[in-house]
Parts: sequence; structure tokens; C-alpha cells
Amino acid sequence: MTNNPLELSETELKEFLDAKVYAFNNPDFIESDPISIPHQFSKKEDIEIAGFLAATIAWGNRKSIIKNANTLMELMDNSPYDFVLNHSESNLENLAPFVHRTFNGNDCMQFVKSLQHIYINHNGLEGVFTKYAEADSLQPAISKFKSTFFEIDHLQRTEKHVSDPLRKSAAKRINMYLRWMIRNDNTGVDFGIWKNLSPSQLSCPLDVHSGNVARKLGILTRKQNDAKALLELDTNLRKLDKSDPVKYDFALFGLGVFEGF
Repeated sequence: MTNNPLELSETELKEFLDAKVYAFNNPDFIESDPISIPHQFSKKEDIEIAGFLAATIAWGNRKSIIKNANTLMELMDNSPYDFVLNHSESNLENLAPFVHRTFNGNDCMQFVKSLQHIYINHNGLEGVFTKYAEADSLQPAISKFKSTFFEIDHLQRTEKHVSDPLRKSAAKRINMYLRWMIRNDNTGVDFGIWKNLSPSQLSCPLDVHSGNVARKLGILTRKQNDAKALLELDTNLRKLDKSDPVKYDFALFGLGVFEGF
């Protein structure tokens, strides 16, 4: 662990961050977060597809993310799994007007086709990540997921909407999504519905907020928010809690967004 500007010992740092996890990892967190989208559903496949699509567009203004993700669910008749599996060409055309920043209707239609391919041929989203998971990391599995997702005919432009850690990306949105699906926090925020994978394999969703707070606390020194920075942050968070390192995402994000740390 690097020296931190607050001059906290490792024990003090852990106590400080554990207290912040306790403060933010509770149901009050859901309403203003994109995780509110999959929380509208109860069926496993609806939760994982709604979550995947919400996480995919989770950049920019949070209110705008939630508003547009809700619009997308409405365009899919609020039955995302049924829509993915059984859509017709005319159903797909309903998605054409959708836009969130650079993610447009064409990308949306491609995502539905790729998701259908994943569920029909690869045992669903959980199946792909489970197949390629490594004992201590899901980053190689994210890369394999991307190649599986785009192994059907697809629009080249849509590839940029799925990150690849092996191409130096911190893959913030997919790591956030995996936290939602795998981590069972017993507070009703993260779902923990993927039982074949462990929270110990997860990586922290690294963005501007969590990165800046981590640097101020001395658990991240690298200036770019890229795959190397993620590895450094993961290594230090595992020293604090190797079984559930990404619980500290709540602390880092909460300190950055809600407390202006």
C-alpha cells in the first residue's frame, strides 16, 4: 500500500472505508443510480439483461442515464428477456429512435441481436463470463465476452460500446455490471444472482470519481484510469478485503459523488 496523504495506517484506512461502505451500501443508494433499472424486475434473465443495457449506457449525467434506460425498457415492452429472445424485425425497428450520447438505435438493435445469440448459443450472459473466468480475475473473461458478443455479423461502430481490458481499458461499466450480478451484499442493492462466480474475482468500477478519491487516499498512484490503474487499485483493495474487494466501490464513489471528498 502506498503512503496516503491523510497519513492513515492501513488499519485506519480500512476502518474509514468500511464505515463509508456501511453508509452508502444500503437501499437508499438505488433510486439515484442506474442499478434502479434492473431492480424493476424479478426474473433472473430480465434483471441481467436490463442491468447489462443500463450499465452499457451508464456514462454522463446520472438522471439522463436513468431516464434513457427507462425509455429503452419501455421500447422493449418492459420484458427485456422476452424481447431479446422473440423479437421480430418490426420489433427491432421500434428501437431505431433510441439515443444516449453516442449509443444510438443502430447500436441498440445490434445489442439485441448479439444478446439473442448469447442466450441461444452460449448459455446466457452468466454462462459466457463463467466459462472464461479466471480464479482471481474476470478481466480476461470480459475480453472473451466481447469477442463472443460480436462473433455474429455486426456493425463495426457498435464494438466501441463494449470495453476490452486486454486493450488497456479499465472497463468501468462492465465491472460495475458484474458487481451488480455477482456480489450479494445482503442489503438489497447488488443482486448476487450469478452463483457460479465469486465477489473475490471482481474488479472495482474505476471512473473519474473513484479514481480521484483512491489517489487522495494513496491506494492508487497511476494517473490514467486504465487497465494498469485498475490492477493497482484491485491489488490494494484486496489487501483490505480479499473476499469482497469491490464493496469499496460504494465508499470511493460515495466519497467522490455525494461528499465531494
